Amino acid sequence: MRRFSLVWKISLSTAAALLLLLIVAGHFVQEQAEATLVRNLDAELENSFKAYESLWSARTEMLRSISLVLSTMSDVRAAFQTNDRATIQDTADEMWKRISLFEALFFVTDGKGDIVAGAGGRNFTRNLQVVRDALPRFPAQSTGFAMQDGRLFEFVVTPVYVQTDGAMELLKVLVTGFPVEDGVVKDLKAQTGGSDFVFLEGTRPVATTLSTENTARIAVQYKRGKGLTHLDLGDREYAVLGTPLRNLAGTQGGDLLIVHNFDAIRRDIDSLRVKLGLTWLVATLAGLCITVFLARRALKPIEELDQAAARITEQKYEARVTEGDDDELGRLARTFNAMCRSIQDAREELIQHEQIATIGRLSSSIVHDLRNPLASIYGGAEMMIDGELNPVQMRRIAGNIYRSSRVIKDMLQQLVDVSRGRTQSPEVCRLSELVEAAVDTQISNADNQGVEIRVRIEAGLEVSVEAGRVERVFTNLIGNAIEAMHDGGIIEISAEAQAEGVLVRVDDNGPGIPLVVRQRLFQPFVTTKRKGMGLGLSICRTIVEAHGGRIWADARPSGGTIFRFTLRVARPEEEPTLAE
Repeated sequence: MRRFSLVWKISLSTAAALLLLLIVAGHFVQEQAEATLVRNLDAELENSFKAYESLWSARTEMLRSISLVLSTMSDVRAAFQTNDRATIQDTADEMWKRISLFEALFFVTDGKGDIVAGAGGRNFTRNLQVVRDALPRFPAQSTGFAMQDGRLFEFVVTPVYVQTDGAMELLKVLVTGFPVEDGVVKDLKAQTGGSDFVFLEGTRPVATTLSTENTARIAVQYKRGKGLTHLDLGDREYAVLGTPLRNLAGTQGGDLLIVHNFDAIRRDIDSLRVKLGLTWLVATLAGLCITVFLARRALKPIEELDQAAARITEQKYEARVTEGDDDELGRLARTFNAMCRSIQDAREELIQHEQIATIGRLSSSIVHDLRNPLASIYGGAEMMIDGELNPVQMRRIAGNIYRSSRVIKDMLQQLVDVSRGRTQSPEVCRLSELVEAAVDTQISNADNQGVEIRVRIEAGLEVSVEAGRVERVFTNLIGNAIEAMHDGGIIEISAEAQAEGVLVRVDDNGPGIPLVVRQRLFQPFVTTKRKGMGLGLSICRTIVEAHGGRIWADARPSGGTIFRFTLRVARPEEEPTLAE
């Protein structure tokens, strides 16, 4: 996964938090907006209901007033007292034409509801049930809704009484009303603000401003007595406010439903969602850009610290950062600069100490390596001066002096090469010849100590090494073994080819090395000799490891020490070079 920078981590985290906050806030706003719109819709239904009551009551009150006026007119009473149908009909037509203000109907019936005369263009059956329904309330005027000949009407029933012999006698009954039809409810919708109206007789719609399908579905789902309810028809949702329609007997004969769909609310909510989505997008992008800008400015010192720390890892200790203000980052920058100065000073001091230590180690190594050949030269020269030697002895001592001086010459040449940056390349050598050259430098010391040196190496075994340095390994190991065997002994040098190289063994039957010393044997300045410097085996390890091998020491079960080390075997394509 791609590693994001600290700036982008902070920016993306902030943008994610901002987006989450906007989503929560947007959801809350949407819920509140939807609730507010629904409340507004409910309030609109309540207002529509109040407007309906006002309009309908005004119309009903007009009918009541007209009926009362007619019932008190003397010519109307006189016509009623004649009991002549034609006279009553003529009177009814004349009076209704003068006072009728809207499409309505007017009937004159007897006390049983039989129609005597009528006006208003409606042809009903000869009997009106509404008169019998209102009869228990006589002589009071009654109003209510009723079905007549399959249609819904609101009727006003006004009894007309006459005084006879000190008692009130029912003369006739005036019945006025108006139909509840689709045209009437459409006018009602236009006058009340756009809400739809549905008049029900039971569950059967008798007048509506909605489609037949939606009206039927609403009528089926509507539960009487629930007040303001919400009906979900699947494809559309409606808010419904129901009110009972009272008949002339005072009981509920039907229902008026004031209906308003949620289409406008849904459109408003969808529009709000789009606006909120755009707001989220713009706010998130703007917040991300602002956060990136501010984060880059705030984290610029940290970025500078990161770059300076990277230069420090490249050992460029002169790196520094701008210290800036006196805040946390400014204090961190000053601390970092102080740390860099301390590291730079400490490194320069360390380099000086290492140079001195290197000179010391080099001097110690030179002294260590020169001791044996110088001792051989010194001893041979002393014998030649003080002793009376025959020609054979003289020749042998001269040979030892020559070989020791050659060793010194080679060592000095190696030092010159190293100081000039030149290193000796590995060459293919016969291992037996390297060992013989090392044995020759130590043979006189071995003879003096009574030590026998045995070499058991195949003449054809070849290795790819720096001959001079590997010869020093054998010289040090043989010299150490000779010095440890004061009472004489045997040193045996052998080698065997293995899959990954050559394993060399240098065995002696001397006193051995204590375990405590053997565990630290190849560290500098570790020795068991009273006058030893403890550098020989450390030099051996350095040379062997430089050739890709390793060196270790074990104790012999019968006494003495076994040194083992590995060397790289020569490849067949490499040309052999004779070691001098």
